[in-house]
Amino acid sequence: MGFFKETGSTTPSKTIARLQQLIWILIYGGLLTLVLGLSVQRSDEVLGWSMVMGGGIVAAVGGVLIYVRSRMTVGK
Repeated sequence: MGFFKETGSTTPSKTIARLQQLIWILIYGGLLTLVLGLSVQRSDEVLGWSMVMGGGIVAAVGGVLIYVRSRMTVGK
């Protein structure tokens, strides 16, 4: 697999691959929780809002990690 070749870089490509997996898990999981919170909010307002806020925060953390990933350098 070409993605996991040793590159002599400052950041190993396995670390970058794990970070990318974590980013997408956080974004999709956060957005799913946010949407589920909106639907739960009809029956239990407190639980719904806490799910919306938690999901929004998790998705935002995923967005911040995209920025962190863009600043990582991979050697050539």
